[in-house]
Amino acid sequence: MGLLISLLYLCLFVGTGVLAAKRLLPGEDAAVWLPLGCGAGVALLAGLPALFALGFGFTRIAAGGAACVSALLAVCLWRHPPRSIAFPADADTRRRDVLGIAACVLPLLAVTCVLLYTHILCPKGDALHTGQSCYGDLAMHLAYIESIATNGIFPPIEPLLGGQTPLNYPYLCESASSVFLLLGADLRTAYLLPELPAFAAVYGMGWHLARRMLGAAGKASLAFWLFFMGSGFGLVYFLKSPAAFASIFTGYYTTPTNYTQENVLWVNPIVDLLIPQRATLFGWCVLFGALYLLWRFAMEGESRLWLGLALLVLPLPLLQTHAALALVLLCLVCGIYTLCCRPRTAGVLLPWLGLAVVCGAVWLPETLGSVLSQAVGGENMIRLHFNWVNNQNGTLTDNYFWFYIKNIGVVYLLLLPAVFHAGKPQRWFYGGGLAIWLLAECVVFQPNLYDNNKLLFIWHLLGCILVAGLVWDLLARLRSRGPRALLGAAFCLVATAGSVFTVGRELVSDYVQWTGDDLALARFVQQQTAPDALFLTSRSHLLPEASLAGRQVLCGSDIYLYYHGVDYADQRNAVQLLYEDPDEATLAAWAVDYVVFDSNVSAQYAADESWYAQRYPLCYQNASYRVYQVE
Repeated sequence: MGLLISLLYLCLFVGTGVLAAKRLLPGEDAAVWLPLGCGAGVALLAGLPALFALGFGFTRIAAGGAACVSALLAVCLWRHPPRSIAFPADADTRRRDVLGIAACVLPLLAVTCVLLYTHILCPKGDALHTGQSCYGDLAMHLAYIESIATNGIFPPIEPLLGGQTPLNYPYLCESASSVFLLLGADLRTAYLLPELPAFAAVYGMGWHLARRMLGAAGKASLAFWLFFMGSGFGLVYFLKSPAAFASIFTGYYTTPTNYTQENVLWVNPIVDLLIPQRATLFGWCVLFGALYLLWRFAMEGESRLWLGLALLVLPLPLLQTHAALALVLLCLVCGIYTLCCRPRTAGVLLPWLGLAVVCGAVWLPETLGSVLSQAVGGENMIRLHFNWVNNQNGTLTDNYFWFYIKNIGVVYLLLLPAVFHAGKPQRWFYGGGLAIWLLAECVVFQPNLYDNNKLLFIWHLLGCILVAGLVWDLLARLRSRGPRALLGAAFCLVATAGSVFTVGRELVSDYVQWTGDDLALARFVQQQTAPDALFLTSRSHLLPEASLAGRQVLCGSDIYLYYHGVDYADQRNAVQLLYEDPDEATLAAWAVDYVVFDSNVSAQYAADESWYAQRYPLCYQNASYRVYQVE
């Protein structure tokens, strides 16, 4: 029953989004309405339950209120359809568009579904398996999803840090799954349900943005593959010997797009950004639709689209802050274009004012208590830094240009001629991408330098679109089909070979993430402990108490807490003290309810388990775990 209710709930929000897209763009057809509507539906799914949760907590009441509002919107949109506008394209153009979408979006959706099935809580025997890219981040996302639904506290607290520390993460990408746990879905279903329309939105609107900017389905399809499956020259490092080539499929993060030994870090966006990083997926599913609307609004003069654009992006800062910042920079450049190149009339300028006022009125309170406060006061957050990850401790690992040539490949080499080849509106729009690139090259917004790629990839998307236009037009000058096809195939091979092998590696990767003993412990914790119980555990990143049972732990792994910029020194020191030199006063001070011993505790600490065994009952035990209840 929980699965059925969850499916109906998802369909309600996505259906409302599609109706809104149809109302906003009546001159288009389902090829645009569906992916844009999926993005709008995800935005509603993330935003409406969160809005009600501010007053009612993250509970079924909040989920029901959000459903009522979505249903009311759907009824209004259904009963008041837009005026019919004839589709401007002829039958041949529409046929080419449909073929282009089918050749691009459908194959990647199929590959994505396979990856999601094998990477997200995949049951094999009595264990849960994952793939290479999700072995690290998945546990964190699950802990957040479970905690929001279990505790009902909203805005949520950090479940991996004892106390009431606000969650310093764009949590709407997690609450969009938490709502399905409230409706009775299992954890795997809840995790995957909103991701399916999100991927459809990313792929579909990525293609349509390129189609709108370049004016042809073929060019859009080339741009699509250059972005989602493009790569640099990292494959060369694996062609030195058969053993080196085989290591692509056997090593851990030794792929042609992620080979840190040779400073290759321009990852494939599907397997290293969208699959493991929910904030990127949900941010892009809204952002790509917003960029499509922004292009039509700013570059094609469709001023009426300002309100739809504003409403679509209202939850964006709490879905992915980097995406919101990228949109701001693009809007600034497009606004300058409007002032310089379009009539300065009220009909042209007032929509820009409306967009700024609506977004500012919502974004400011969204970010004041979380994003902005943490950016200013967090550990190792905003700071100056030049040349992204190529600059370590003030020294460039590679020559500046060679770093980007070997990482991005032919797209980077062709950027300058592509800019000169592009039309004026395309150059201005790409100027917004250059603003993103310049900021990301000079300023770091989080402790991890690597995470600036969340900005750099938006610049890269626009670059792929311009390069696709250049390459397509150059090939079109060849009159003979044979040489044209041969050169086109050679270009695509060089531009995408690295990502092809990277995706292949991801498809065959398989790791045990949680064993049968981990699952048994999680079942005990869910069934026999209070939702607000606090656990003293090891500092492994794979904590079943948090990821599979939604309980709070005193201090989680550095790989999560450090890179979120929170100060966790007190909790970290308390964990060591309570394992190695425990006392009842410290236990009481941190309000620890349960103490867990396992092989990770033994590896990390000189733990004194006998102290707990003498004072507290052993409430749970299996071959891997022993849990003491503090009374």
